Amino acid sequence: MTTSRLNMTGIHRRFGSTVALAGVNLDLRPGEVHALVGENGAGKSTLMKVLSGAVQPDAGAMTLDGQPYTPAGPHLARQRGVAMIYQELTLCPHLSVEANVMLGLEQSRCGFLKRHEHERRVRDALAQLQHPEIEPTAPVATLSVAGQQLVEIARALILDVRVLVLDEPTSSLTREDAQRLFDLMRRLKARGVTVVYISHFLEEVQAVADRFTVLRDGQSVGGGDVRDFSSERIIELMVGRSLTEQFPKVPHEQGEVVLELKDLAGLELPKDVSLQLHRGEILGIAGIVGAGRTELLRAVFGLEAVRSGALIVKAVGQPHTTPRPRIDDGLGLLSEDRKGEGLALTQSIEDNLTYSRLRPYSLLGWLRLGQRRAAVRDWLTKLNVRCAGPEQAVGELSGGNQQKVALGRLLHQQADILLLDEPTRGVDVGSKAEIYRLIGELAAQGKAILVVSSYLPELFGVCDTLAVMTRGRLGEVRPVAAWTPEQVMAEATGG
Repeated sequence: MTTSRLNMTGIHRRFGSTVALAGVNLDLRPGEVHALVGENGAGKSTLMKVLSGAVQPDAGAMTLDGQPYTPAGPHLARQRGVAMIYQELTLCPHLSVEANVMLGLEQSRCGFLKRHEHERRVRDALAQLQHPEIEPTAPVATLSVAGQQLVEIARALILDVRVLVLDEPTSSLTREDAQRLFDLMRRLKARGVTVVYISHFLEEVQAVADRFTVLRDGQSVGGGDVRDFSSERIIELMVGRSLTEQFPKVPHEQGEVVLELKDLAGLELPKDVSLQLHRGEILGIAGIVGAGRTELLRAVFGLEAVRSGALIVKAVGQPHTTPRPRIDDGLGLLSEDRKGEGLALTQSIEDNLTYSRLRPYSLLGWLRLGQRRAAVRDWLTKLNVRCAGPEQAVGELSGGNQQKVALGRLLHQQADILLLDEPTRGVDVGSKAEIYRLIGELAAQGKAILVVSSYLPELFGVCDTLAVMTRGRLGEVRPVAAWTPEQVMAEATGG
């Protein structure tokens, strides 16, 4: 169908001196999957917040199925059939699945909630997602991140949804759950629902989307039928230039072993993991969600208890302890949960970058703030962080720039052994390339780097060696050239 389902014309939005949207136009059709792509900070999230009623535009107009559409808030937008599922989940963890799904949509009779009707509708929604095993009575806090994301999607299905916005929906899903989500999108599309799909994974965009729109610097700069554009052309529209290398190569050589694990086991995961990591080596660990990869990095860094096994750093056996001694040993961990535990979002960039090593700026118990700020400015230049200055709150930065600050903290604390858990999650294509180049440069400097990633092209494009983790156990470490993606997936799924 070519008639318009939702039309946005000349949408402007400013936050103080920052222009987030500068006259964006967007046209969505019934029964299509429309991809919205662009770098971090391009305006995608702000535009979708305008669409969902969470943010009011300064100028512009919207129509929904030919009628004026000016939602004063998300609840009114949902009543009109427009629902948004954010990358950062908006659930009440202490409430049940049923309560979360029906929040704001409760049905009652004579002052009493219609519990049986609620449960029926929630079970129907979960059945559509092909996850009937999720109990409506279960507290949301007991579910995995992937399970919580499915609850968010179930909230949208309860409505007579006409426009469903999915913001990076596969970032926390397993490969199997992602495929189920794609199947659901196709079923919704067949029912005439419009799906807006925001993703940094262009292979997903090309697999599920019909049309796309590119935002850059708060403006719509191109788009069309997905089948008419190559990935390279879409990337050029996103970054405003030709990106010659998605995975920049920086020559580096392996040296001596600096980290060795011997039969390392956590309370549950990992299970008897042994590996050697060399100076100047980028070693990747593949596997499905729940395989124990994150638990392995956290156990090495001292964030999770170790039941047995040995940890040897630079030929010296280390006791199982807390993160501070690990930092002193030269280890640094980049968390997969950047906003939950990787950064203090309300604090400044300079605080976040220097928290783990304040000694260089300390004199008689006082911080020399001017000296620290000068050092932070140097780091921001080296890392090419786009910001207003060291004093800006890190939560105001785009995802890619936040990730650079998180990486910068490890470098500032002089880490020799970098444990990187999903280092480019939620990061745009241009920033990914910068982070990949930085990882290569660090290896060339003699840093040892252990990378956990669920994105196979990243592992194959960046790493020297690769191993697969399955059910808490780590397989053989081999050169990347000795693997194929099919072999990695077969081993990851126990095939």
